[in-house]
Amino acid sequence: MTMLTGFTAGLLLITLSELGDKTFFIGAILAMRYPRRWVFIGVMTALFAMTVLSVSMGQVASIIPPHYVKWTAIALFLGFGGKLIYDAVRMPGGGGMGDEQAAALDAIQGQTPTKSVIHSGQAIVLKAFTLTFVAEWGDRTQFATVTLAAAHHPLGVTVGATLGHAICAAIAILCGTFIAGNISERWLTGIGGGLFVVFGIITALDIVSTI
Repeated sequence: MTMLTGFTAGLLLITLSELGDKTFFIGAILAMRYPRRWVFIGVMTALFAMTVLSVSMGQVASIIPPHYVKWTAIALFLGFGGKLIYDAVRMPGGGGMGDEQAAALDAIQGQTPTKSVIHSGQAIVLKAFTLTFVAEWGDRTQFATVTLAAAHHPLGVTVGATLGHAICAAIAILCGTFIAGNISERWLTGIGGGLFVVFGIITALDIVSTI
Protein backbone atom coordinates (compact mmCIF):
# COMPACT_ATOMS: atom_id res chain seq x y z
CA MET A 1 0.00 0.00 0.00
CA THR A 2 1.27 3.47 -0.87
CA MET A 3 1.60 6.37 1.50
CA LEU A 4 -1.15 8.24 -0.39
CA THR A 5 -3.57 5.34 0.13
CA GLY A 6 -2.83 5.29 3.85
CA PHE A 7 -3.22 9.07 4.05
CA THR A 8 -6.58 9.02 2.23
CA ALA A 9 -7.89 6.12 4.29
CA GLY A 10 -6.84 7.77 7.57
CA LEU A 11 -8.27 11.15 6.62
CA LEU A 12 -11.67 9.89 5.46
CA LEU A 13 -12.24 7.28 8.12
CA ILE A 14 -11.15 9.41 11.08
CA THR A 15 -12.97 12.53 9.93
CA LEU A 16 -16.30 10.75 9.53
CA SER A 17 -15.84 8.61 12.66
CA GLU A 18 -14.78 11.48 14.91
CA LEU A 19 -17.35 14.05 13.77
CA GLY A 20 -20.04 14.07 16.44
CA ASP A 21 -18.14 11.57 18.62
CA LYS A 22 -17.68 11.89 22.40
CA THR A 23 -14.31 13.63 22.02
CA PHE A 24 -15.92 16.02 19.52
CA PHE A 25 -18.31 17.23 22.21
CA ILE A 26 -15.61 17.36 24.87
CA GLY A 27 -13.79 19.92 22.71
CA ALA A 28 -17.02 21.81 22.00
CA ILE A 29 -18.08 22.01 25.65
CA LEU A 30 -14.64 23.00 26.91
CA ALA A 31 -14.41 25.70 24.21
CA MET A 32 -17.56 27.29 25.63
CA ARG A 33 -15.91 27.54 29.06
CA TYR A 34 -12.26 28.34 28.36
CA PRO A 35 -10.14 30.12 25.71
CA ARG A 36 -10.37 28.16 22.46
CA ARG A 37 -6.68 28.17 21.61
CA TRP A 38 -5.74 26.34 24.83
CA VAL A 39 -8.56 23.85 24.39
CA PHE A 40 -7.48 23.14 20.81
CA ILE A 41 -3.86 22.60 21.85
CA GLY A 42 -4.87 20.19 24.61
CA VAL A 43 -7.33 18.26 22.45
CA MET A 44 -4.97 17.96 19.48
CA THR A 45 -2.00 16.96 21.64
CA ALA A 46 -4.08 14.11 23.07
CA LEU A 47 -5.39 13.04 19.66
CA PHE A 48 -1.94 13.14 18.09
CA ALA A 49 -0.49 11.10 20.96
CA MET A 50 -3.30 8.56 20.60
CA THR A 51 -2.77 8.41 16.83
CA VAL A 52 0.96 7.71 17.19
CA LEU A 53 0.25 5.11 19.87
CA SER A 54 -2.41 3.42 17.74
CA VAL A 55 -0.21 3.37 14.63
CA SER A 56 2.60 1.88 16.72
CA MET A 57 0.22 -0.81 17.96
CA GLY A 58 -0.70 -1.55 14.35
CA GLN A 59 2.96 -1.83 13.41
CA VAL A 60 3.56 -4.44 16.10
CA ALA A 61 1.67 -6.71 13.74
CA SER A 62 4.66 -6.50 11.37
CA ILE A 63 6.18 -9.46 13.21
CA ILE A 64 3.36 -11.55 11.72
CA PRO A 65 3.56 -12.59 8.04
CA PRO A 66 1.99 -9.79 5.91
CA HIS A 67 -0.53 -12.16 4.33
CA TYR A 68 -2.09 -12.97 7.71
CA VAL A 69 -2.01 -9.33 8.77
CA LYS A 70 -4.01 -8.26 5.71
CA TRP A 71 -6.60 -11.00 6.17
CA THR A 72 -6.97 -9.98 9.82
CA ALA A 73 -7.36 -6.35 8.74
CA ILE A 74 -10.07 -7.38 6.26
CA ALA A 75 -11.95 -9.23 9.00
CA LEU A 76 -11.70 -6.21 11.33
CA PHE A 77 -12.76 -3.73 8.64
CA LEU A 78 -15.79 -5.82 7.67
CA GLY A 79 -16.61 -6.59 11.31
CA PHE A 80 -16.47 -2.95 12.41
CA GLY A 81 -18.32 -1.86 9.29
CA GLY A 82 -21.10 -4.39 9.76
CA LYS A 83 -21.47 -3.46 13.45
CA LEU A 84 -21.70 0.27 12.69
CA ILE A 85 -24.23 -0.27 9.89
CA TYR A 86 -26.28 -2.49 12.21
CA ASP A 87 -26.15 0.19 14.92
CA ALA A 88 -27.19 2.85 12.40
CA VAL A 89 -30.20 0.82 11.28
CA ARG A 90 -31.35 0.41 14.88
CA MET A 91 -30.99 4.13 15.71
CA PRO A 92 -34.08 6.36 15.62
CA GLY A 93 -34.28 8.77 12.72
CA GLY A 94 -33.81 12.50 12.94
CA GLY A 95 -30.89 14.78 13.68
CA GLY A 96 -28.95 15.55 16.78
CA MET A 97 -26.21 13.87 18.76
CA GLY A 98 -27.85 13.66 22.18
CA ASP A 99 -26.22 10.48 23.49
CA GLU A 100 -22.66 11.45 22.59
CA GLN A 101 -23.14 14.99 23.88
CA ALA A 102 -24.52 13.70 27.17
CA ALA A 103 -21.58 11.29 27.53
CA ALA A 104 -19.11 14.12 26.95
CA LEU A 105 -20.85 16.33 29.52
CA ASP A 106 -20.81 13.50 32.06
CA ALA A 107 -17.06 13.01 31.48
CA ILE A 108 -16.36 16.69 32.08
CA GLN A 109 -18.60 16.96 35.13
CA GLY A 110 -17.26 13.72 36.54
CA GLN A 111 -13.72 15.03 36.67
CA THR A 112 -12.48 16.17 40.09
CA PRO A 113 -13.31 19.87 40.48
CA THR A 114 -10.33 22.12 39.96
CA LYS A 115 -9.44 25.39 41.58
CA SER A 116 -9.35 28.75 39.84
CA VAL A 117 -5.92 27.88 38.47
CA ILE A 118 -7.84 26.14 35.67
CA HIS A 119 -7.97 29.53 33.98
CA SER A 120 -4.23 29.38 33.29
CA GLY A 121 -3.23 28.16 29.85
CA GLN A 122 -1.25 25.20 31.17
CA ALA A 123 -4.13 23.96 33.33
CA ILE A 124 -6.64 24.26 30.47
CA VAL A 125 -4.35 22.33 28.11
CA LEU A 126 -3.86 19.61 30.72
CA LYS A 127 -7.60 19.33 31.37
CA ALA A 128 -8.41 19.12 27.65
CA PHE A 129 -5.60 16.61 27.09
CA THR A 130 -6.65 14.33 29.94
CA LEU A 131 -10.36 14.30 29.11
CA THR A 132 -9.73 13.71 25.39
CA PHE A 133 -7.09 11.00 25.84
CA VAL A 134 -9.22 9.03 28.30
CA ALA A 135 -12.32 9.35 26.09
CA GLU A 136 -10.40 8.26 22.98
CA TRP A 137 -8.90 5.17 24.60
CA GLY A 138 -10.82 2.12 23.38
CA ASP A 139 -12.98 4.27 21.07
CA ARG A 140 -13.82 3.07 17.57
CA THR A 141 -11.42 5.61 16.05
CA GLN A 142 -8.54 4.09 17.99
CA PHE A 143 -9.35 0.62 16.67
CA ALA A 144 -9.79 2.09 13.19
CA THR A 145 -6.33 3.64 13.34
CA VAL A 146 -4.73 0.41 14.59
CA THR A 147 -6.39 -1.55 11.79
CA LEU A 148 -5.43 0.99 9.13
CA ALA A 149 -1.82 1.03 10.31
CA ALA A 150 -1.68 -2.76 10.07
CA ALA A 151 -2.77 -2.71 6.44
CA HIS A 152 -1.50 0.62 5.08
CA HIS A 153 1.60 2.82 5.09
CA PRO A 154 2.09 3.91 8.74
CA LEU A 155 3.30 7.44 7.97
CA GLY A 156 0.41 8.02 5.57
CA VAL A 157 -2.08 6.80 8.17
CA THR A 158 -0.49 8.99 10.86
CA VAL A 159 -0.61 12.15 8.75
CA GLY A 160 -4.12 11.46 7.41
CA ALA A 161 -5.57 10.55 10.80
CA THR A 162 -3.93 13.57 12.46
CA LEU A 163 -5.37 15.89 9.80
CA GLY A 164 -8.79 14.27 10.22
CA HIS A 165 -8.63 14.80 13.97
CA ALA A 166 -7.51 18.42 13.47
CA ILE A 167 -10.44 19.12 11.13
CA CYS A 168 -12.96 17.66 13.59
CA ALA A 169 -11.36 19.40 16.59
CA ALA A 170 -11.47 22.75 14.79
CA ILE A 171 -15.13 22.27 13.84
CA ALA A 172 -15.99 21.21 17.39
CA ILE A 173 -14.24 24.16 19.02
CA LEU A 174 -15.51 26.77 16.56
CA CYS A 175 -19.11 25.65 16.07
CA GLY A 176 -19.56 22.18 17.54
CA THR A 177 -22.94 22.58 19.21
CA PHE A 178 -24.48 24.25 16.14
CA ILE A 179 -23.18 21.55 13.78
CA ALA A 180 -24.27 18.76 16.12
CA GLY A 181 -27.85 20.00 16.17
CA ASN A 182 -28.05 19.77 12.39
CA ILE A 183 -26.45 16.40 11.64
CA SER A 184 -27.72 12.89 12.20
CA GLU A 185 -25.79 10.41 14.32
CA ARG A 186 -27.57 7.67 12.41
CA TRP A 187 -26.28 8.85 9.04
CA LEU A 188 -22.74 9.47 10.30
CA THR A 189 -22.60 6.02 11.86
CA GLY A 190 -23.92 4.43 8.68
CA ILE A 191 -21.45 6.28 6.46
CA GLY A 192 -18.59 5.36 8.79
CA GLY A 193 -19.65 1.71 8.66
CA GLY A 194 -19.84 1.87 4.89
CA LEU A 195 -16.28 3.22 4.73
CA PHE A 196 -15.02 0.36 6.89
CA VAL A 197 -16.63 -2.11 4.49
CA VAL A 198 -15.15 -0.31 1.46
CA PHE A 199 -11.63 -0.39 2.93
CA GLY A 200 -12.10 -4.07 3.73
CA ILE A 201 -13.00 -4.75 0.11
CA ILE A 202 -10.07 -2.65 -1.15
CA THR A 203 -7.67 -4.58 1.07
CA ALA A 204 -9.13 -7.88 -0.19
CA LEU A 205 -8.72 -6.78 -3.80
CA ASP A 206 -5.12 -5.85 -3.07
CA ILE A 207 -4.46 -9.38 -1.83
CA VAL A 208 -6.15 -10.89 -4.88
CA SER A 209 -4.09 -8.72 -7.24
CA THR A 210 -0.83 -10.04 -5.74
CA ILE A 211 -1.78 -13.70 -6.12
